[in-house]
Amino acid sequence: MVSDFLHPFAKPTRTDFRTLVRGQGSVVYDNHGNQYIDAMASLWYCAVGHGRSDMAEAIARQAGTLAAYSTFDPFTNEPAEELAQKLVAIGPIPKSRIFFTSSGSESVDTAMKLARLAHVQAGHPERTLIISRQRGYHGTTYGGTSAQGIPPNREGYGPLVGDVEQVAADDIEAMATLMAQRGNTIAAVLVEPLQGAGGVFPPQDGYLQSLRRLCDQHGSFLIFDEVISGFGRLGTWFAADHYKVVPDLMTFAKAVTSGYQPLGGVFVGPAVRAPLEADANFFLRTGFTYSGHPTACAAALKNIEILEREDLLARAVHIGKRLSSGLKSLADDGLIASVRGDGAVWAASHHPNRDPMMIRDKMLDLGVITRAIGADANTFCPPLVTSDAQIDQIVDTLATVLSAL
Repeated sequence: MVSDFLHPFAKPTRTDFRTLVRGQGSVVYDNHGNQYIDAMASLWYCAVGHGRSDMAEAIARQAGTLAAYSTFDPFTNEPAEELAQKLVAIGPIPKSRIFFTSSGSESVDTAMKLARLAHVQAGHPERTLIISRQRGYHGTTYGGTSAQGIPPNREGYGPLVGDVEQVAADDIEAMATLMAQRGNTIAAVLVEPLQGAGGVFPPQDGYLQSLRRLCDQHGSFLIFDEVISGFGRLGTWFAADHYKVVPDLMTFAKAVTSGYQPLGGVFVGPAVRAPLEADANFFLRTGFTYSGHPTACAAALKNIEILEREDLLARAVHIGKRLSSGLKSLADDGLIASVRGDGAVWAASHHPNRDPMMIRDKMLDLGVITRAIGADANTFCPPLVTSDAQIDQIVDTLATVLSAL
C-alpha cells in the first residue's frame, strides 16, 4: 500500500521506504534498530552531525521567545540581523548584504530575479539572459529548473522560464561564444563552482577565473550557487575562497544550519546592491514568508559557532584526503573506473554496466548511506564530524559490494 506521503525524487508507487528514527554524530538509525554511517550528510548538508543537544537547545531557546515573525517592512528580528552580520564577515564578497530564503531552490530563484532587477534599475532592461552550465543542479522551482543542466529534471513541466540557456559544462570557449553573441542582453552567468548533484565535477583549472573575466568584459553578473559547497565543505567557508574567485551574487542553504532548520539565502554584492539602493523610493517586491525566520537564524548562528569552535573546516580537509585516498585505491585495484571531487565531497565513477542504484542499495544493507547519481556514479559527502574509522568503513563497504559483483 502506498503512503499518503508523496515522496520527492522517488517513484510514486514505491512502498518500501526505510524509516529513520534518530541520529547521532555521523550515524542514523531506522525503526528496526539498524544503523547506517551517513556518508552523504543526509543530502549534502549535515556538517556538524546529527542529534546535537547544543543545536536543539539553541533552537528551543529561540522558539520559546520569538519562534517566528515576518521580516517584511517594517519588521526585523535580532537573530536575522546578527546572522546577516556574521555571514558578511565570513563571506567572500566584501560589502555584501544578505537576502534570506528558506531553501536553496528559493535562493537560486532570488539570485536570478535580483540579477535581472538590478540591470533594470541600472537602466538596462534588455539584460535578461541567464546562462548556466550542463550538469548544473540549481533546485526545482521554476527558475532553478529552467537553469539546471540535468535534462530529466526539466521534462514534463511545460514551458520554463524564458531567456535561460545552457552551455557545455567545461567549455569556456562555448561560454565566450554565447556571451559574445548575446552581448549586452546578458543579465548573469549562474554556476556551481563545484558541480554537486550533477555528479561531483570540480572546475577545470582556470575555468572560474576565465568566467570572472568574461562577466566583467560583457557587463554581466557572476552568480555562484554554493548551496552544496558552502560552510566548510571544501575546507574554506565557501568555494569562492577555495578557488579564489569573487562572484557578484552567491546562493547558500543546506549546511548553513546543518539541516536543523530550513534556511537559505543570497549574498548580494556591491555591483548588485548599488542599482537597487540608488533610488530611495524603489521598493523591493520579492521575498518569502519565512525570510529571516528567527528560529532558523538562531540555528544557523549556533551551527557556525560549532564549525568554528570544533575547527571543522580543517577537519573537512583531513576527511577529504582520507576519503579520496581510499577511493583512489579502489580505482588502482580496478574496482571503480575513476574518482573525482574536491575537499570533502567525492564521487566514485563506475565501469559500464554497473548500476549505481543497486550499489547504493547493497551498501545500505551493509550499513552505509551513499547517493546514486546519474548512470555511473555514487557520491560521498560525510558529516565533518565523521571519524577516520568511519571513513575507512565507507570505503571498505564500497569495496565489498563491488568485489561481489
